[in-house]
Amino acid sequence: MGLKICGIDPGIAGAAAVIEFVDGVDGIAPKLLGVTDIPILGTGAKTRVDAIELRNWIEVYRPDFAGVERAGSMPRQGVASSFKYGRSVGVIEAVVACCGIPMVLVEPSKWKRAYHLNSDKEASRQLAIGLFPHAHGDLNLKKHHQRAEAMLIALYMANSRTGTVLTTDIVDQYARAFSGPHRDVAERMKEQPK
Repeated sequence: MGLKICGIDPGIAGAAAVIEFVDGVDGIAPKLLGVTDIPILGTGAKTRVDAIELRNWIEVYRPDFAGVERAGSMPRQGVASSFKYGRSVGVIEAVVACCGIPMVLVEPSKWKRAYHLNSDKEASRQLAIGLFPHAHGDLNLKKHHQRAEAMLIALYMANSRTGTVLTTDIVDQYARAFSGPHRDVAERMKEQPK
């Protein structure tokens, strides 16, 4: 068994993913163990995170470590929606802490910079499909960008915890999975100085 890391893109419309670094023929490789949307209860204004269901999902995988994207209100976001978002993030962080999993809050700009991403959610989804091609079924809709971001957060945390770096050589291997407008993500990664 390898190191298991949970990545969480928080919020009512967020997601969680667990990856494991396993020894393979070609060295250490990330393996997606599971990805899920953040479970919710209620509807409309009464929507909230289902803490029990999230805890149950996390306990199935028993990650060694978790990375949660640091939350912040968005410009022009209303007071009620900011409060709802903050409340959901607090529940998610509390669930992770109550599961006894060491947790780090990661700035969105840091993990996105590591993969040469910006605010384009589709680029995140396409990069995750390229890095985890067997997870295509979990990322087949554009609305699954939050799942992709949870996977990338987990991978970023694994890279920073283990000292393993997603090199341009690895990106070259996965670049074949990119086509059309998504190839630019791989190209931007290759352009970075080593």
